[in-house]
Amino acid sequence: MPFITEGTNEFQSRISRYNRFSSHTLEISKKFRKAQPEVIKKEESSIIFKHLESSDFLILLDEGGKEFGSRAFAGWLEKQLSFSHKRIVFLIGGAFGFSEEIYQRSNFKLSLSKMTYSHQLIRIIFTEQLYRAFSIIKNEKYHND
Repeated sequence: MPFITEGTNEFQSRISRYNRFSSHTLEISKKFRKAQPEVIKKEESSIIFKHLESSDFLILLDEGGKEFGSRAFAGWLEKQLSFSHKRIVFLIGGAFGFSEEIYQRSNFKLSLSKMTYSHQLIRIIFTEQLYRAFSIIKNEKYHND
């Protein structure tokens, strides 16, 4: 969906003014697309683990995670950035969520809402919230209370 790509790219560009930021979309092979959910999650996990480093601080975007308001999320993010994490990795799951291995590897679960959103749509929602958090940290005027 072009509007998701355009919006996500816009917020990624804005975030890059504050911190190094990159986004990657990982896709499973077409041969797995019609497989059972557990098989799909296992294949997705295999791909994800190839991109993770042992020192990564892995945050899952998961409906069962901790919810924050925008200001509280900004405070939490600022605290995480002050630690000596080599990389902070935010991971959006596929249509069936995460495998148990990914849950075990994760360092934190973050929820943007109790509602469920498509993994494509959550990309733009989350990058906007990440940009909002950085603007709050820097005391800029983007966020209004």
